[in-house]
Amino acid sequence: GKPVTYYVEKGYEEDARRSMGKTPQMIEFFSEKFGYPYPYPKYAQVCVDDFIFGGMENTSTTLLTDRCLLDERAALDNQRSESLVAHELAHQWFGDLVVIKHWSHAWIKEGMASYSEVFWTDHEYGADDAAYYLLGEARSYLAEDSSRYRRPIVTHVYREAIELYDRHLYEKGACVYHMIRTELGDELFWKAIHTFVQDNAHNTVETIDLLRAIEKATGRNLLFLFDQYVFRGGHPDYKLGYSWDADSQLAKVTVTQTQVKEAKNGSKSELFDLKIPIAFGYTQENSDTPELKTFTVRVYEREQSFYFPLENKPQFISFDCGNNYLKTVCLEYPIPELKAQLKSDPDPISRIYAAKALAKKGGLEAVKALSDSLTNDAFWGVRAEVAKQLVQVKLDQASEALIAGLNDKDARVRRSVVEALSKIKTPQSYDALKQVLENGDASYYVEASAASGLGKMVSVSLKDKEDEVLQLLTKVLRERTGWNEVVRSGAIAGLSQMKSSPVALEVILEYTTPGVPQPLRLTAIRALGTISTGQTPNNTEWILEQLEELSVETFFLTQVSVVSALGQMETPKAIGVLQALASQTPDGRVRRFAEEAIGKVQKNVGSDQAVKQLREELDQLKKENQELKSRMENLEAKSKQTI
Repeated sequence: GKPVTYYVEKGYEEDARRSMGKTPQMIEFFSEKFGYPYPYPKYAQVCVDDFIFGGMENTSTTLLTDRCLLDERAALDNQRSESLVAHELAHQWFGDLVVIKHWSHAWIKEGMASYSEVFWTDHEYGADDAAYYLLGEARSYLAEDSSRYRRPIVTHVYREAIELYDRHLYEKGACVYHMIRTELGDELFWKAIHTFVQDNAHNTVETIDLLRAIEKATGRNLLFLFDQYVFRGGHPDYKLGYSWDADSQLAKVTVTQTQVKEAKNGSKSELFDLKIPIAFGYTQENSDTPELKTFTVRVYEREQSFYFPLENKPQFISFDCGNNYLKTVCLEYPIPELKAQLKSDPDPISRIYAAKALAKKGGLEAVKALSDSLTNDAFWGVRAEVAKQLVQVKLDQASEALIAGLNDKDARVRRSVVEALSKIKTPQSYDALKQVLENGDASYYVEASAASGLGKMVSVSLKDKEDEVLQLLTKVLRERTGWNEVVRSGAIAGLSQMKSSPVALEVILEYTTPGVPQPLRLTAIRALGTISTGQTPNNTEWILEQLEELSVETFFLTQVSVVSALGQMETPKAIGVLQALASQTPDGRVRRFAEEAIGKVQKNVGSDQAVKQLREELDQLKKENQELKSRMENLEAKSKQTI
């Protein structure tokens, strides 16, 4: 009964309905989930250009970037706009109705807004999509944790509050809410959330208030979980082994927490103490659903072995059944168990982990199992992940399976297949990608990935195709303008991989000038850094001059792109430009990015031409080794057939 309005530039009305049209249903859904009716008399969403965030909640009104407005073709395989709408709407409860007391506790609102994307996905698209979305949140945090820094979610150590708005706050925060839900179960979790919102409406909160609400609603004290995941940094890294003793009918599962080094075995500070469900799966003849026999074990030491008496040998093992805890896993199971898990585990995330472990083992048997999964798995997310893993098996047979995968009905899978094929760098995969780009695809993203991939392919092993790709990518830049310049940005990314080409550099520079559509211009600026590493000293100097000129522009996204480009360069002169930018920018995030980029340049400067040459020789050896292994696997398979 409350008015919901969308404000967009004239001519974008249909795109607005397409991108924000589910808002009324979301309001009803969140009102029920949070146990509190939408608290304001109306809700408006206003799309603006040159916005430096995806969205920004204000009480009863949200500002969104106009880049979230999807045309019909973009809506085919872009769920991000819908997720953005859900995220910002959730802030009307978590952020506006219930307000954080200190910046240090911002995860309470940002974690829940991010988690709302997950449970909205569950409501709208089903449990598999939600599980895969949550895996994406976890991976986003894990990437920041491994490549940039590790911190507790709640910390008082920061220079500017904006620095806290990172992947620890948003994505790890979402994972923490999911773990709270796992610990409590659905009914008690939502009861706790209702209590938290109702008790703290129109008030300020910190993390202790969430703990109190949970205890009040459920009688459970979850401080042990918060101590491990919120008040300290990190997560468990599990390595898993399995064996079966037929004589005693015992399954043995060994769990090692590898984030703790052996020398530190006495140190408990980095160990996690969690109760983890382990399921043993038995496939059934007349059913697609396997029988699962589940045990819960307490994992708290660096290395533990668990023994399970079972009537029959299981086909597969599922550690953290349901995959609810934030972690990394490395499965060291035998091939038959991994194949069975990839085929039969009802949890899509477990199938993805099995695919990764199979690819690591390699060989024709792994290729066959992965190829079957790429063709037959019912869930698009698993097929997309299997494509990524197939390319890790350095056999020609993997590329045959991937080329067949280009016909997948789901554009998101086709995109993953294209990205995988671009790493194989054979004439067959080159022809397949060229065909995708020339013939086009229903999806902008698939075309963009093909354009980017072709550039990667000719940069190493298919040098004779360089002119052909240059012409094709230049043609794409001339002719394929479209939504958010996704396809043309793909062409720029492809050109940036042709690192020794002065022609590619000239084309990229054309698109860094003012007047070029913003998404394309920002891509071109970042691409200058990528292409700089293979150019002549004169051209590298020229790139540096261009970036120095661009660094005086004050727009946040331009500054971030310039920093990204400079951070990829291999000349100490880039450090001076970064230092100047860091001292002049008013934005704390740009300053931090610039400082991190200086560290990258210092490392890059150490990698000289000899190292590059060594890399190229190694790539060539890997290629020759792959061809040899493929022939040997074929011969072995044929000899087994004749025997």
